Amino acid sequence: NDNRRAVAGFLGIEGMHCAEGKIENIDRLYNAGFRMMGITHFFDNELGGSAHGVSKGGLTPFGRDCVKKMEEKRILVDLAHASPMVIDDVLDMATRPVVMSHGGVKGVCDKTRNLSDDHVKRIAETGGVVGIGYWEEAVCGTDVKAIVTSIRHAVSVAGVDHVGLGSDFDGVITAPFDTGGLAEITEELLNQGVSETDIAKIMGGNTLRLLRESLPES
Repeated sequence: NDNRRAVAGFLGIEGMHCAEGKIENIDRLYNAGFRMMGITHFFDNELGGSAHGVSKGGLTPFGRDCVKKMEEKRILVDLAHASPMVIDDVLDMATRPVVMSHGGVKGVCDKTRNLSDDHVKRIAETGGVVGIGYWEEAVCGTDVKAIVTSIRHAVSVAGVDHVGLGSDFDGVITAPFDTGGLAEITEELLNQGVSETDIAKIMGGNTLRLLRESLPES
């Protein structure tokens, strides 16, 4: 078997409004194959506040119950699009790695949904990964250098074992390349003196490690 040729994917949910306020729906979604769940998307929901929402509040009691249930079932908790208060609340109660699947860092690009350095550091302390996106609102630029600047800042805060790619290739964002252009990130990291070992971690190694260590076996 040549595992280098393997292609795999897994199901994730962007915003748990689909739970419709019922904790048992997490079990139903898990049984349907979902293994990562984001707390919020572009609006507040029954679990808590969105970075883009009206309240921007923290986790509700139902939201806390959901996070506990996700951890029990080894579902990855995704903090992309969550309000700062929700991020604080999840990190305060997390006993397993959490992720920010796609976004940016305020230390480079001070936009609404980007992470503070404190949140980057705290996600790393859970063993999680911060995924840096490719679009202008995430990295305050439209070229590969902007993406690499945010990656390197995140590495300086979190450590090289806790930063990965968070493209957001969903057909809505505008990126400087499609997935066939990932070598441009590798090339720019090399140009900026990042070691090949560290590049391998950033370009996928950290995410693969997290998935292997965190996801349930079935």
